[in-house]
Amino acid sequence: MFKGKRNAVHDRGVCGHAWYFFEKRKAMKKSLVQKLGLLGGVSFLSYAAAVAFAPLAYPGYDWMAQAVSDLSAANAPSLALWNQLSALYNACEVVCTTVVCIGIQGQKTRLLRVGVYLFAVMEWVSAIGYRMFPLSDSGYAGAFQDIMHMAVTAVVVLLSIVSLTVIITAGAKSRACRSYGVCAAVALGMMLVGAVGMKLVPPQYFGVVERFSVFAATGFNAALGIHLFREENAGETQNDQEEKS
Repeated sequence: MFKGKRNAVHDRGVCGHAWYFFEKRKAMKKSLVQKLGLLGGVSFLSYAAAVAFAPLAYPGYDWMAQAVSDLSAANAPSLALWNQLSALYNACEVVCTTVVCIGIQGQKTRLLRVGVYLFAVMEWVSAIGYRMFPLSDSGYAGAFQDIMHMAVTAVVVLLSIVSLTVIITAGAKSRACRSYGVCAAVALGMMLVGAVGMKLVPPQYFGVVERFSVFAATGFNAALGIHLFREENAGETQNDQEEKS
């Protein structure tokens, strides 16, 4: 009799352990939305490659003094190489930020979600605006597309500052959003270094401080994608989460 009871307890224990590992393995599986979030890293690498190697096709280009936009100007000798190296940049960037908006539904706090949505709008404005209005010449020639390029930049900068500030605030208010807030603070700090530095440093170092700004948004986009990939319930609705509990 006792032996039968022990076997029953043992069977329940084995089943319990099996169910636990099954549920744990299921939780470790990543959804398509989460996997697409890693495209943020691909976008960052594509952009970094363009910034690093496009100058090879631009005789006389001084990366310490010149802006990154000079490499993709309409008449830049490096334009073809820039387009090849950055081919994955815009596409992966907007896909990443869009799936982050999808995956964050019902997650964290409303304030964090608002900040992420604003950042996504900035990424779309940047991807479309700069593609439509590249600089007509290295530097600033004053043509219509140069004016529009500057207008796009103004909108991108404004949306970047507002969205990152909102995310930082969300991180300060909620421990669950803390890592988002830290990454946003680093990105905003890099942007401010670039913005202030471009006004203070000698012209021969303009390109150095400007690169802090241009890599801030791309880097933060990659960080959002990594956060999405690591979330356990990303992309699930509130009903899905209630059913699991």
